[in-house]
Amino acid sequence: MIHPILVSILTGLVSFVNPFTGTSNFGATNPGALLPNGMMSVSPFNVSGSARNTWDKDSRWWSTPYSSDNCYLTGFSHVNLSGVGCPDMGAVLVMPTMGELEVDYTKYGSLYEDEMAEPGYYSVVLSDYGIQAEVTATLRTSIERYTFPEGRANILLNLGEALTNETGAFVRKVSDTEVEGMRLCGGFGYTNPQAVIPQYFVLRLSKVPSAAGFFKKQPPMQAEAAWDAYAGKYKVYTEYFSEMGGDDLGCWFSFDVKEGESICVQVGVSFVSCENARMNLEAEQDGFNFDRVRLRALDEWENALSRIRVEGGSEEQRQVFYTALYHALIHPNILNDVNGEYPLFQKGGTGRVEKGHDRYTVFSLWDTYRNVHQLLTLAYPEKQLDMVRSMVDMYKESGWMPKWELYGTETYIMEGDPAIPVIADSYLKGITDFDVEAAYEAFLKSAETPGNPLRPDNVPYNEKGYIPLGFFAADFSGDNSVSHALEYYVADAALSRLAAALGRIEDAALYRTRSLGYRNYYSPESGTLRPLRADGSFLEPFDPRQGENFEPVPGFHEGSAWNYTFYVPHDIEGLAKLMGGPKAFCEKLQKVFDEGLYDPANEPDIAYPYLFSRFRGYEDRTPKMVDALLEKYFRVAPDGIPGNDDTGTMSAWAVFSMMGLYPDCPGEPAYTLTTPAFDKVVIGDAVTLSKTPGRRIRGIRAGGRALSGRRISHEDLIKAKNIEFRCR
Repeated sequence: MIHPILVSILTGLVSFVNPFTGTSNFGATNPGALLPNGMMSVSPFNVSGSARNTWDKDSRWWSTPYSSDNCYLTGFSHVNLSGVGCPDMGAVLVMPTMGELEVDYTKYGSLYEDEMAEPGYYSVVLSDYGIQAEVTATLRTSIERYTFPEGRANILLNLGEALTNETGAFVRKVSDTEVEGMRLCGGFGYTNPQAVIPQYFVLRLSKVPSAAGFFKKQPPMQAEAAWDAYAGKYKVYTEYFSEMGGDDLGCWFSFDVKEGESICVQVGVSFVSCENARMNLEAEQDGFNFDRVRLRALDEWENALSRIRVEGGSEEQRQVFYTALYHALIHPNILNDVNGEYPLFQKGGTGRVEKGHDRYTVFSLWDTYRNVHQLLTLAYPEKQLDMVRSMVDMYKESGWMPKWELYGTETYIMEGDPAIPVIADSYLKGITDFDVEAAYEAFLKSAETPGNPLRPDNVPYNEKGYIPLGFFAADFSGDNSVSHALEYYVADAALSRLAAALGRIEDAALYRTRSLGYRNYYSPESGTLRPLRADGSFLEPFDPRQGENFEPVPGFHEGSAWNYTFYVPHDIEGLAKLMGGPKAFCEKLQKVFDEGLYDPANEPDIAYPYLFSRFRGYEDRTPKMVDALLEKYFRVAPDGIPGNDDTGTMSAWAVFSMMGLYPDCPGEPAYTLTTPAFDKVVIGDAVTLSKTPGRRIRGIRAGGRALSGRRISHEDLIKAKNIEFRCR
């Protein structure tokens, strides 16, 4: 009889997921074990310094615990970020070794082989030691199984090495088989020195060690000869084993093992306390049953992936699709413990989420407001509701909505006021069971308060309708005046829609007018948006291609004028009029693709392929362009994502594009339709999209009625239930 785990792997949707996709080419994903939107993720950590690695975290801006380009593993990190562009978390490393005890991570690492990963499970053989290492996870805990050859086995807990920019930890012995402690994380993007994150943990062993102790790296010093040997090196404590604090420390456990003997390690985490970490562990695991946890993880992923079912398409297309859906279901992730407690946002203290709901964290909103939250609203509305509630509660706790929130802290990464389009979009699509009045109050506050954390340059924006160069350039990335303003225009357009829905007619008119201020930046001479000086004149000299290689450029953040010029999703028809009409607009947009000016790895222009559909006679360019981009940039391979996955944003683009619809205007409850990659797509019990053979659309029927154009409102989509693409 085949084990149920193997049956699921062979026949379920999980069989289409390849967790190694995105682990190269700066995708910044990792193949470790986690549950959908789970707090815990346990990942192989192979970016420590070593001559055997292609890269190490200290030689470059490294934001992931694992790269498929590397070959030297120094442990398994607990709580990791997926697809981000800045380093943080990736702490609490556990590493098994054999033989003489070595606690220096630059020496005890191992080459590895026979890697295998599936949703919720990762396995590898550490070839230097002959150890098989397997890891799996629950929502807030992990269990690792290490199978050893005969001899002296060691398990190391390293609290010094991590991806975070913070230092400092403590560890305390609880019993012969349990320790507890805390590792400081934070400093994401170096933008907020106050953003310090204490990560609490409890670690348990399935076997009593024959010996145990601490280790700690000693500072360089001038001291007695007896201590000179430890200066700048690790000191191993063999007699003292009670508790220890500081930097670059950890604990070790040694065992006498037989050939093929396995030892399990459980880790529970919390961002509230060690007591809660232990509570999470006891609630989510019953004994050291690795296979049971693995099976439950597989079932959780199968259920989550089954919200969207596809028929037809090639094997590789199904793999690309479900791998992308898998990546889109990692962040935001749960923050609260099993008792409902979580750290308050931007302040000391603990909150408690309402029973039956969850508090979420890792709101990379500049990325995810464009499509991840729309995907969750469509297919996982119960998750999106709790995410909206989490954001509203963050406002009540701190006085401001989140911008780029990380484990109860604010990082202030990127620009804009991105909570507005997320929450407005959700409300306008029927997710309304939250305090919308508090949300609206928060939006008005950020839109109107001078020099606030979300809109530090909204004084000239509100007075002039644009932001000139030189007004706000405090961000280390440079003077990004146009990028800032474009984000505010999108937020204000969404705020205008929400205001209208709430009956605030004057507010709706005011913010709609403000959202059209992009027109100030349009330069007929360059044919693009162009930075403005303080006196209102255009910047000269000006090259609209400057910035295409991420070099700093006045006015734009991480891109060129071409990457931003068409980012006016709430007024595409108005932009086309400025450019001379639909024909001129579409020809200029086509130039972006033909001349290599499109950047598939950064957010501002990812909706560009869908803009052709706004204009009659150019609609067929959208499916043609979408198909070409999917084929070129999304594959089942380590480099199968075009760049940082940005907490699932690039993956969500692929998911929507392959389903045949895309939310190209954040905050507007509507989608642009394109040819599905599959014969049939079923999204929960909400809607079914199907197509006849072919790629070119000759007609679309919604609920049996012919659809005029290529756009459909969310309300009409849900009412129709069935969308049929008639292709040729």
